[in-house]
Amino acid sequence: MTSDDRAPVIEAIGAITLAVRNMARSVRFYTNLGFEIRYGGEDAAFTSFHAGPGYLNLQLAPTVRVPRNWGRVIIHVSDVDAMYARAREAGYEPASEPEDAEWGERYFHILDPDGHEMSFAKLLDKPTA
Repeated sequence: MTSDDRAPVIEAIGAITLAVRNMARSVRFYTNLGFEIRYGGEDAAFTSFHAGPGYLNLQLAPTVRVPRNWGRVIIHVSDVDAMYARAREAGYEPASEPEDAEWGERYFHILDPDGHEMSFAKLLDKPTA
């Protein structure tokens, strides 16, 4: 493959859309974690949340089943431990407590009501290994 100065450069992911079975339950989950609704809501077929410069979207699909190990969405936050505390205070059970990874992030994972794995993370100053 040759380099082409005119080739487009991928700059960012603007949004990710997740299929959900119950919009009201999913909207409550994400708003309890601090996401702000841009469009839609509990009674909508499509809801969009602000996620920094991008968006996290939910598409109502009542019969969808999320396969195990489908992947994960990583959301960068200003304070991983505060986000973990917020999730616990809202009654959610993250998969583990926050930890520092050798690749240079502090993170924890949590499943949303439909089984989508979310990772809340913050880059560390440098990798630990």
